[in-house]
Amino acid sequence: MRRLLTAAALVVPLVFAGGPAVAVPESAPSATSVATKKAADICDYTLRRPTIKRGSSGSAVQQAQCYLNHAMRGADLDEDGNFGPVTDAATRRFQRCAGIVVDGVIGAQTWSSLVFWANTSDYVC
Repeated sequence: MRRLLTAAALVVPLVFAGGPAVAVPESAPSATSVATKKAADICDYTLRRPTIKRGSSGSAVQQAQCYLNHAMRGADLDEDGNFGPVTDAATRRFQRCAGIVVDGVIGAQTWSSLVFWANTSDYVC
């Protein structure tokens, strides 16, 4: 019933105004327009968010190290792409501050919190 009233409310003014009563769907936004509207990420090593832990290496580790540096005061991690003992300690500290599972593993939950805290104007701790 509500849809009928809404549709009628949209069509009636068009008919009385002498215009065609034709519904034209909006075109879907292009991939470029969506990308340009998305806020810039503070770190840009990669878009991938795989599960990483001590012993991992590569651009995802660099991304995590960058996020950790921006999410916490005094992290000062080298963004070298090697998940060693210093990155492990920073990850555990971040997890404690964020109130999430403290396991030293950067999985979905930790990535989500890292992205949020790194891209805000405040620190988690």
